[in-house]
Amino acid sequence: MSERKLTGLDRLLLQADRALRTLSPGAPGYGRPSPARAEEETEMSDAERRHAAGLMRVNHSGEVCAQALYQGQALTAKLPEVRGEMERAADEEIDHLAWCEQRLRELDSHPSLLNPLWYGLSFGLGAAAGKVSDRISLGFVAATEEQVCKHLESHLQRLPAQDRRSRAVVEQMQIEEQEHGHAALEAGGARFPAPLKGLMSLVSKVMTSASYRI
Repeated sequence: MSERKLTGLDRLLLQADRALRTLSPGAPGYGRPSPARAEEETEMSDAERRHAAGLMRVNHSGEVCAQALYQGQALTAKLPEVRGEMERAADEEIDHLAWCEQRLRELDSHPSLLNPLWYGLSFGLGAAAGKVSDRISLGFVAATEEQVCKHLESHLQRLPAQDRRSRAVVEQMQIEEQEHGHAALEAGGARFPAPLKGLMSLVSKVMTSASYRI
């Protein structure tokens, strides 16, 4: 029996379901345990725990944005193989979302209250990029992942040294985000010019500052 081809309405319903699952507490993982499992919880001061939670809240918001970006691009991608690549990347990033949420619970904290806003904005950007062309869409993924890796590297430097559980999560995320960025370029993504990357970095800093606090 042949597989039924999804209609535009089917895809919209799938996107709505993905959005609800991304923004609801208890984000589902795809089976991979958190990298933090191999590390013991260590003593931290209240200030250190709040700081670690703020950084992990930023990372969680970044994964919410990644879900929205990939789903928006998948909705408007021209080629089926590009749409499939975006959907596969989104599936892999769900583990990151779950790992960050789990670590936030361990730190007695919570995801950013601004996540619905970040999701909506990122979904719109992704859909717009996909509408222009698959090459631009893939290039946007590569440029975004480059910004994400820079943030993760800065978080590794700023996390409390003894917070090995958070560091283990961030280190694994950094490895996989780099892989997603390289894959997007190898699939034909455009290399964005420095001024555009600078603008993306500025927007990212605004989101980071807000998510750290709220």
